[in-house]
Amino acid sequence: MTPDWIAADWGTTNLRVWAMGPGGVLATAASEDGMGRLSRDDFEPALLRLIGPWLGAGVTPVLACGMVGARQGWFEAPYRAVPCAPLEHLGLIAAPVRDGRMTVHIAPGLSQARPADVMRGEETQIAGVLAGTPDFDGVLCLPGTHSKWAQVSAGEVVSFQTYLTGELFNLLSTASVLRHGMGLGWDDAAFDEAVSDTLSRPQRIAAQLFGIRAEGLLHGLSPDAARSRLSGLLIGAELAAARPYWLGQQVALVGNDRLSAAYARALAAQGVPAKTLDATDCTLAGLRTLRRQMETRT
Repeated sequence: MTPDWIAADWGTTNLRVWAMGPGGVLATAASEDGMGRLSRDDFEPALLRLIGPWLGAGVTPVLACGMVGARQGWFEAPYRAVPCAPLEHLGLIAAPVRDGRMTVHIAPGLSQARPADVMRGEETQIAGVLAGTPDFDGVLCLPGTHSKWAQVSAGEVVSFQTYLTGELFNLLSTASVLRHGMGLGWDDAAFDEAVSDTLSRPQRIAAQLFGIRAEGLLHGLSPDAARSRLSGLLIGAELAAARPYWLGQQVALVGNDRLSAAYARALAAQGVPAKTLDATDCTLAGLRTLRRQMETRT
């Protein structure tokens, strides 16, 4: 099996690759060799550990997106300033490689001057959404460690805003005093109430967060309810801040099933229906868009 080309999504913690043929995905592989654990000289060996068996006698193109193009990554791919199309093959950066069986091109991220903001990887997912619905005009929410809200119109990203919601949840649930009361399950009612609380009074978020600990000590708040309440408070605070993005707009969510379902539930309570799209499918669709642009150019 020799692919026509290879797609790579290289994040901070993980690397995922797909061998691509005329009919779609031929094979897939993944590792924990994310950008955060690699030095610059480690990137090519980490990639070859996964794709080496797929390389043939010729030269196989690799198209990569994500943190591989960060300043601390394999090779920096400078940001493209919005408003602009999410992806453009002329912005691709060639990474230096020693193995002659492949070429590696990295998709740049997007930047915004005011308010200052950046994204890497999400632009490829946005391009994937537009590949399926080129006339999309509205807002994309990409929940994750660093959630993004992007205004998309006429095939361009007009503006975007990042929220530290996922990282805050991880830190508070594992490294703060709240860790003592965290469970692994879920409580819809606790989540719904917490979302409503912070949407109504986002200025009380710090007090509401400590209230999770106090309720556990004094009123027996269950660990599952505590975890759900923490998620609801943080997502509610994000929705309160992002209200100008989603209020009265067409909204689509791009993410994993569990997290997207939580955001969809919170938005539905505000009368905002949100279509959910799979993040991996959107990433691959975006990288296919780049591949077609490169083939058209040549």
